[in-house]
Amino acid sequence: MGKTALIVIDMINTYDHPDAELLMPSAESVVPVISSLLHRARQRDAPVIYVNDNFGEWRSHHGELLDKALAGPQAHLVEPLRPTDSSLFVVKARHSIFFETPLHYLLHQQDVDRLVLCGQVTEQCVLYSALDAHIRHLDVVVPRDAVAHIHTDLADAALRMMERNMNARVCDSDDLWAE
Repeated sequence: MGKTALIVIDMINTYDHPDAELLMPSAESVVPVISSLLHRARQRDAPVIYVNDNFGEWRSHHGELLDKALAGPQAHLVEPLRPTDSSLFVVKARHSIFFETPLHYLLHQQDVDRLVLCGQVTEQCVLYSALDAHIRHLDVVVPRDAVAHIHTDLADAALRMMERNMNARVCDSDDLWAE
């Protein structure tokens, strides 16, 4: 049996996109939860992998994305989740963390077979990533209090779909890496 990795989806963000006003209240509520998950994962030497949208900036790398987000007006949503030197980082261009990224290869290299997905947006990138993980025969866990949403009803439906159709374990973050 392999390891569990914490996957942080799209939290390095400037929040200057069309749905940002709807997303930010939910993002604000999950930042402390994700921060706690990061701390607990790092204490256990679990791989922490940030998979982040490149926002159409094809010349950007993770450092530039982080610097831009930290220089923006919503830096308070990014600073507590800042990657460490031991964090791994994959840049993505579309909704799924797997779509045309080296993530699957990286997971194999790290002997990871279980993913804890946190971040944003529940009804978009988290949902599509959970599906792609499922079809790759990876176990998926989604802490419901560590995923941000734009639309509550769609997020609730997405969590039910992940649990029912993808055999994901949907739980509270306190149930993971309990102290």
